[in-house]
Amino acid sequence: MKKTIAVLFAVLVPAAIPPSDVYAAAPAAALTRPLRKAPAPLYRDPVHDGAADPTLIWNRDEKCWWMLYTNRRADADNEKGVKWVHGTDIGIASTPDDGATWKYRGTARGLEFEAGRNTFWAPEVVDFGGEYHAFISYVRGVPETWAGTRDIVHYTSTNLLDWKFVSIVVPGSIDDCVHRLPNGRWRMWFKNEQHKIRGTTLDSDDLYTWTATAAQMPDPDPGQGEGPDVIFWKGWFWMVKDRWKGLGVYRSADADKWEFKGLILDKPGCRSGDHRIGQHPGFLVQDDETVYLVYFVHQAEKEPAYRHTWLQVVKLGFDGQTLTCDRDADFDFVLTPPRPDSMPEHAPVPRPKQAKP
Repeated sequence: MKKTIAVLFAVLVPAAIPPSDVYAAAPAAALTRPLRKAPAPLYRDPVHDGAADPTLIWNRDEKCWWMLYTNRRADADNEKGVKWVHGTDIGIASTPDDGATWKYRGTARGLEFEAGRNTFWAPEVVDFGGEYHAFISYVRGVPETWAGTRDIVHYTSTNLLDWKFVSIVVPGSIDDCVHRLPNGRWRMWFKNEQHKIRGTTLDSDDLYTWTATAAQMPDPDPGQGEGPDVIFWKGWFWMVKDRWKGLGVYRSADADKWEFKGLILDKPGCRSGDHRIGQHPGFLVQDDETVYLVYFVHQAEKEPAYRHTWLQVVKLGFDGQTLTCDRDADFDFVLTPPRPDSMPEHAPVPRPKQAKP
């Protein structure tokens, strides 16, 4: 399951800066205050203790960062099979102090569009056209096994809390991410589990109408991972996805052809609650030198403690070839808002570098 942290803004910024990465507009200033370490864990869901698949989005009205996530029912100790990962809502938290603390805000409202109790996973949220768009993995009912109908569903909102159903976008699929392409269109990558449609990508001009493309998710077989997220940074498109043995890193010059660049977060960390592999991540680009990755971590190898998942954050680096991270290293963690001049709804598109050997 995803989700993603992808933070996508449709903005008016210089041509070299893609819409999802408006925070890259200004270089990082020299640190003139004490280092503020990231909390570890970054966040625990206070109701079920099963936060997973995070995505971060700037709330324009409240002027702070919000985080939407899969609200797994880790405390459902008596439920059989994998019923505890079903019947889930989309949890919401916000930070009043630029990432130092996170306040639980409840769950997303208005997601149900069919009768009964159903399942919602892996939110991907995009700010475009004066409204927020969410693409959420939907499972009918509360099954005890992995069998069942799964779809990617589109919703819109004006406040990130109340949502309106739009349509089922991708039948038989889960765990999508969305990013702007060099041609100005939007692309969605997803895990095609049930092959009700062909391929693993769709393109759109407006986020409402989608068409299949010839492009593929890197390593598209469902057995090769899930939960992708994409950014444009350092002149390249980057994708990370959950390979269940760490996060696979992929690089592309054009968002069509991808090159595998290795694994990150494949070794346990030492921080509190960070002792297992990182899973289903989301990016947050702040500036030309600062990219954070938020991910979830199971808290044990075996049931029932395995069900508990906490969110963590790490700062990424770039060694000239690929993304790097040291999950045990101290780093400054103060989230900054988008620039005031980067809020208009239409944005130029990325200008990728030419591919190099």
